[in-house]
Amino acid sequence: MTVKEFVKAWPILKRQVKSLHVPWLENLASFDRDPFKILISCILSLRTQDRTTGKASERLFELASNPESMSRLSVKTIEKAIYPVGFYRVKAGRIKGISKEIAEKYKSKVPDTMEELLKLEGVGRKTANLVLTLGYNKDGICVDTHVHRIVNRWGLIKTKNPTETEFSLRKTLPRKYWKDLNGMLVAFGQGVCKPISPICSKCNMNIFCDKIGVNVSR
Repeated sequence: MTVKEFVKAWPILKRQVKSLHVPWLENLASFDRDPFKILISCILSLRTQDRTTGKASERLFELASNPESMSRLSVKTIEKAIYPVGFYRVKAGRIKGISKEIAEKYKSKVPDTMEELLKLEGVGRKTANLVLTLGYNKDGICVDTHVHRIVNRWGLIKTKNPTETEFSLRKTLPRKYWKDLNGMLVAFGQGVCKPISPICSKCNMNIFCDKIGVNVSR
């Protein structure tokens, strides 16, 4: 897939994604762009199914919805609220620590730059990009396993890991596609372009896809 083909295929992809499940974080941002909630929900989402993330986020935000109040909760209280997300004990401690740091160091305002976000313990480029794009409506390219897999499968780029993919896409794609790419491809990857045996027979992107690494499909 060339960049020119990507631009042509984008409206086709958008139409197909409308029929698929909207990722929890995208759904949250559609009615609440609070950067703190985006940050905490993203931490909860790591190695956790979307439905579990959504319910855990809702339970937690009922107890505390800003850095000050979250930092006052005990780790045990946070653990109980977010269970059964993956690594819930580790995440509970991290959420409390991050909330305290934001409250004290940043006067309860979540940083709005990549440089400052990456200073928070446990925050990597994926999480930082989501906070910037969904919480602050700034340009960024969030790359998770779905984005990394799909753009390489398409043949749009050739990279070895998500970090390489992000920087390659920043050089390759026009800026206007950056913010929406993650939400689109997470939904597409969960519903159609699956890791193993993608559903190519129902994929509207089929004619543009180079099918790199696809040995079995449906």
